[in-house]
Amino acid sequence: MIEETVFAKGMTSMTLNLRLMATAMLFNGGDLLMMKRAPTRSLHPNFWAAVGGHIEPEEMNTPLKAILREIQEETGLTEQDLTGLRMQYILVRRKDDEIRQQFFYVGETLRRDVGLTEEGELHWIPQEEVLHEERSIPFVYRALLAHYFEFGPAPHLWMGTAGWTDIAAPGTPAIHWIPLIDPHVL
Repeated sequence: MIEETVFAKGMTSMTLNLRLMATAMLFNGGDLLMMKRAPTRSLHPNFWAAVGGHIEPEEMNTPLKAILREIQEETGLTEQDLTGLRMQYILVRRKDDEIRQQFFYVGETLRRDVGLTEEGELHWIPQEEVLHEERSIPFVYRALLAHYFEFGPAPHLWMGTAGWTDIAAPGTPAIHWIPLIDPHVL
């Protein structure tokens, strides 16, 4: 983790840590691989989430290495079992004393048989059933899935920031998405 001291007018200093994460949305046909997190997990127990995790220090400049490691650790799938894996989203958000930057990859699997993991239970869920209200999905992942299902694969990255629907009067959490495009390429 990287620490940064932040000063704002009228505020005392606060140390913020940077946490980098990599996550994969893996499809096979019209089904999405989701993990129902184990009830023993400290973060979002019994919630439905994606495969992924924290980026190790030696992976900081190559989140692709991190997600390939996480996929293999959590599913048993190797790079040879994947096709079209590419970064599609980058999300930046604040969580307590951390700034979290998360890289989301999207790809297809060439096979459906996945291994067991202590993290939770892996299930293939038909895309049209993924966002059913009775499925407990963390807000960030639910918002990202809704965006992806609406817009589909894009030729560019999407950059998101988590915040509120109205900054002046916070009420409903929201993720604000913009295309991340090199202006020199336009």
